[in-house]
Amino acid sequence: MKNIIKLLFASFFVVLTTLACTDDADRDWTKPEASFRLNDTSLGSNILYETMKNNPFVLTWDKASSSDYTIVFSDTEDFANKVTLGTATTNTFVTTVGDVNSKLLQAGYSPYASKSVYIRIESGAEVSNAITFAVTVYPVAGPIITAPTAGSALVLNSADQTAIATTITWNDYSNYGVDVKYLVEVAKKDATTFTSIGEVTNVKSLAVTNKDLNTAIVNSGATMNQPNDIDVRVTASTTSTGGSIGLKSAIVTFKVTPYQVDYPNFFLVGQASAAGWDAATSISLHKNDNFAEIYTYLEPAEFRFLGQADWNPLNYSIDADGIKDAYKYFKTVSSNVEKAGGDENMKFTGAAGIYKVVVNADFGVKSLTVTPTTSVWDVPNLYIVGTINGWAADAALPFSPLGNGKFEYIGQLANGSAFKFLGQQAWDGLEWGNIHSEGNTGYLGIKGDNNNIKFDGGDNYFKITVDLKVGKYTITQL
Repeated sequence: MKNIIKLLFASFFVVLTTLACTDDADRDWTKPEASFRLNDTSLGSNILYETMKNNPFVLTWDKASSSDYTIVFSDTEDFANKVTLGTATTNTFVTTVGDVNSKLLQAGYSPYASKSVYIRIESGAEVSNAITFAVTVYPVAGPIITAPTAGSALVLNSADQTAIATTITWNDYSNYGVDVKYLVEVAKKDATTFTSIGEVTNVKSLAVTNKDLNTAIVNSGATMNQPNDIDVRVTASTTSTGGSIGLKSAIVTFKVTPYQVDYPNFFLVGQASAAGWDAATSISLHKNDNFAEIYTYLEPAEFRFLGQADWNPLNYSIDADGIKDAYKYFKTVSSNVEKAGGDENMKFTGAAGIYKVVVNADFGVKSLTVTPTTSVWDVPNLYIVGTINGWAADAALPFSPLGNGKFEYIGQLANGSAFKFLGQQAWDGLEWGNIHSEGNTGYLGIKGDNNNIKFDGGDNYFKITVDLKVGKYTITQL
């Protein structure tokens, strides 16, 4: 009899264990369990009206801790697409019905249909229970941004700058009766100055590339390679016989991580330069981080900058209407530079001579500075001095003049050579050195603003060509 009882007890235990295991297997372990209680509440009415916009909406819960709370809502019970309603530092959250209405509109709730909303509190890894109620929101005048949602995050991709980074979308329940232009702008959170990222007509979305959004974000003062709180807004504008109307959306704040820009190249071309209008022989400026510079000849005439030794795709000029490229470019220029009459040309108004041309390509600066120098290009003679002759200036070796500021020297250079160029066989006078070298090409600087030219090409015969007018030299092995 005892054995029968033991057998029955063992069988009963196996059944209980099996049922428990089945319950565990059926449980959704990915769904967080509530660890504190959010008190039930409502908006006071299932149908909202604009007259209620200043009414308070209060949430309270029974958890008190040192961590902050995030109040989130969703249109589904699983909070798969949750949106931030707000934050709190205590176990009470207070906002207005108008704010809730705006957030629901931004999340895609329609003013013409009742829809359930689920709300819960999150504190670190802990969550509260969810409360739910049905609501019909009221329409507001002007655009309502539906993407990005408040609190969402976006990391821009520098590897594919022409790819679409995000698409800004919005609703608009206003009945304008005429064409509507929508201007989309961004700014660093709480800033008063916004930057345009595009404009569309009669459509309610704008696709933005990584490059364009990154440019606007960095221009707003955002920190690169870090998440930044960015405000986005949409302005609807109409013009009719009754006048003009402009309606701005509520601001939506989301996080954007911009990337370190690869500052553009600059090639000088135009009648004002030694290159003339031939893009193939345009004068490249030396890039140094976000700066580009060169000592080069300028005369009073028109010029511009290219982004490459070709007319397409990039052209740069003064930041103004009608400039093609997204970079546009210079926000400020020297007093001896002005906007030309047409296209993207600028005009140099100074006297002919050698100038130090410096571009600050930083997105927040974007300046062009053209400064007179004491350097000249139209000299009868040029000499090389350095390890090649023991640095004896009175025995400096002569170049062969080629005309128009060009000179050529052929001779043997030992590995590890160092040298400079002189305008006379003496140290007291004209002197050129190196501001930067790229392989066998270098950029000339004047005395007091340069270094020795260093060459590690081996013990061979070389041809050195110097163009004082352009501001460069090249070394070619023979």
